[in-house]
Amino acid sequence: MNDVLLAIGTRKGLFLGRSGGRGGWDLTGPHFPMQAVYSVGIDTRGDRPRLLAGADSSHWGPSVFRSDDLGAAWHEPAEPAVKFPEGTGTSLERVWQLQPAGPDEPGVVYAGTQPGALFRSEDGGETFAFVRSLWDHPQRPEWGEGFGGQAVHTVVTDPRDPRALMVAVSSGGVYRSADGGESWEPSNSGLKAEFLPDQYPEFGQCVHKIARDPVDPDRLYLQNHGGVYRSDDGGTHWTEIGKDLPADFGFAVTVHPRRGGVVYVFPASDGSDRYPPEYRCRVFRTEDAGATWEERCAGLPGEPHYGVVLRDALRTDDADPAGVYFGNRNGEVYASADEGESWRQIARHLPDVLCVRAAVIG
Repeated sequence: MNDVLLAIGTRKGLFLGRSGGRGGWDLTGPHFPMQAVYSVGIDTRGDRPRLLAGADSSHWGPSVFRSDDLGAAWHEPAEPAVKFPEGTGTSLERVWQLQPAGPDEPGVVYAGTQPGALFRSEDGGETFAFVRSLWDHPQRPEWGEGFGGQAVHTVVTDPRDPRALMVAVSSGGVYRSADGGESWEPSNSGLKAEFLPDQYPEFGQCVHKIARDPVDPDRLYLQNHGGVYRSDDGGTHWTEIGKDLPADFGFAVTVHPRRGGVVYVFPASDGSDRYPPEYRCRVFRTEDAGATWEERCAGLPGEPHYGVVLRDALRTDDADPAGVYFGNRNGEVYASADEGESWRQIARHLPDVLCVRAAVIG
């Protein structure tokens, strides 16, 4: 098997793991010590992988760094890569998402930010242009703030059409573009906003994460603030599919890289505690697009467990069989080399884990 790279963004830096067979891991770091790393991208479209990291220094502020040698050296542009234009009346607080586009656009990377905005790079993440059409959307001034702030935290591209984009906003809901980001429309039919007087509004939902099915691109999965949902028509309509889960709250959802209908979630209790239900560390997997769910916890802690998994901290790699990874707010990272059937702890005592990414690198 080729090497797998695992990137772990934490409250106090970035840690990188590398494994030749996913049996043992060599962990390095922290890169960017004392900086919160909310977003990581592993771009494998070129001749060599490029790593992107959205780091936030309490002294210097947020920035986007890049590395073309697997983290041996990092480069920060002389001018901010992501910057709000004059006249917007705001400034960058955080980069929540760094998402490479598809192979048809080898230099394109999207950045989702707080305040809620979208940026597009055409040079692999070295510079980014402001997508003004989303910022100027007439509904944007009415977007609320999630517990983590108001942000565009998820960008979903379409393998069939580089002009088709989807973003998730806390708390604005889902928005789609069919013309490369020139115009946007809300796409929230069927999504509940239990905290609003009108619980099924046109926009304003607190969407936590979206993932696209690898076989049927019209099928999407969504973890909401209350409910796991599926769309079979590209996001036009959403249907709840999480009734068999122990809690309808959670932050993360991810999909198998090749098998359609295989989805992973890590539920959490809503309300003031936000711990795993029954204080049990469990990943739930469906193999039938949400018709049924089964817990997958072999090798995970059996004693009471309190670590919750944030929206970008549950991911798969593109190996065969697929690896599944998650990190929690206790600073623990777990890996499965058999698509979630069994797990082992590969890191502990890290700072609060904010995001995880994994990819085969050669």
